[in-house]
Amino acid sequence: MPRLAANISWLFTEVPLLDRFAAAAAAGFSAVECQFPGDAPPTEIAALLRKHGLTLALFNMFAGDYAKGDRGMGALPGRETEFMAGIERALELARATGCTRIHALAGLWPEGRPKSQGEETYVANLRRAADLAAPHGVTILIEPLNSRDNPGYFLNTCADALRTIERVGRANLSLQFDLYHCQIMEGDLARHVRSLAGRFAHVQIAGVPDRNEPDIGEVNFPYLLDLLDETGYRGWVGCEYRPRAGTVAGLGWARRWLNR
Repeated sequence: MPRLAANISWLFTEVPLLDRFAAAAAAGFSAVECQFPGDAPPTEIAALLRKHGLTLALFNMFAGDYAKGDRGMGALPGRETEFMAGIERALELARATGCTRIHALAGLWPEGRPKSQGEETYVANLRRAADLAAPHGVTILIEPLNSRDNPGYFLNTCADALRTIERVGRANLSLQFDLYHCQIMEGDLARHVRSLAGRFAHVQIAGVPDRNEPDIGEVNFPYLLDLLDETGYRGWVGCEYRPRAGTVAGLGWARRWLNR
């Protein structure tokens, strides 16, 4: 049975970030994920997880200055020092909370510049990150993002992500498989679930095309969640969508998989 994790950067935004742990637990989730944990000390986040009986399934490492357009820096030449500082900061939170999945964002790539110029930086950064994370039992994840919502993002397809993973050659580097992004960029989701089985360490979902609840739109998510079970996936499925009319009001689709 799929294990759902609430992405508290997108869900329960009716309350402040640190109050979303309690809200997620009250709604029946046993895990949360987040894009960025904010400025709360790792010990405070760990305490909230313990208090509410939650697992931290995933979080993003520091991605730079969002207000200035940063979306990570993994593939950006000249920003290697910032990237590694972000990994060190992320591992501090991972150690405090027991989280074993960290998403390392690649960054935005300048239009017209060959991506080959960033590939060596990306591979070298991911090798260093994976090597730092391995002694702590942490897996580094890379996620292809669709170019409609994220114009200029360096990594856009599962095929590109897998080629990068193979070049890096580290057992604790894996694919973060977001079915929303994959549907927009590549489609044929059932084939991807089957062909990628065993090659991804985290899954995320949202309705397509508008990134609302996964019970509306062009994708049959109950079928795909059953298929994930069938193909042996036992990890978390992150709910990373924009509620149409309030988080709790929109959770009807998930009742069969929640703890209530």
